[in-house]
Amino acid sequence: MVTLLVQWILSALALLVVVRIAPGFHGTALVPALIVVLAIGLLNSAFEVIFKLISIPFSILTLGVILAVANGLILQVAGRLVAGFEVQGWLAAFWGALVLAMLGMVIHASTETA
Repeated sequence: MVTLLVQWILSALALLVVVRIAPGFHGTALVPALIVVLAIGLLNSAFEVIFKLISIPFSILTLGVILAVANGLILQVAGRLVAGFEVQGWLAAFWGALVLAMLGMVIHASTETA
């Protein structure tokens, strides 16, 4: 339970890093970032199986880039759902999703060993 809470907070901080790095992202407060991360998690759990089943042939052809596009779409939807956080455009969502995925791998790897 504590690990999940730590991962949630670290993911929100990673989202704030994405806001600073990637152009097209707006939002600087921790509470909206926590809500966006929660929304991303809920959207991923709801649509991940469908996205993966539909995109398997495209994932093979594009070496997984289509999954980054799908994650960008989910990031953009989450930005529209939460006040205080905004993603402007597909390109910003795509690059933000890539950066967030890389930071997420670091977060999950570091919290698994703890």
